[in-house]
Amino acid sequence: MNQLILYHQPDCHLCDEAESLLHASGLGGSYQKVDIETDLELLKQYGIHVPVLMRSDTRQELFWPFDQVQLTAFLQAEN
Repeated sequence: MNQLILYHQPDCHLCDEAESLLHASGLGGSYQKVDIETDLELLKQYGIHVPVLMRSDTRQELFWPFDQVQLTAFLQAEN
């Protein structure tokens, strides 16, 4: 699987839900968590939209809310 980035914020229950879904999907070791509060540009870009999952190969983003079906389609998409 290509590297995934989970953009999140601390104390974000939706981010926790997204992370639980990733783990339940067997992707526990396949993503990197990035705290958007540590980067002003990321905070401007994603501030009210986290969690956001991004594929580093295609730069495609999957915005919350998403479920197992949407996650699978996102991971299988070519571009």
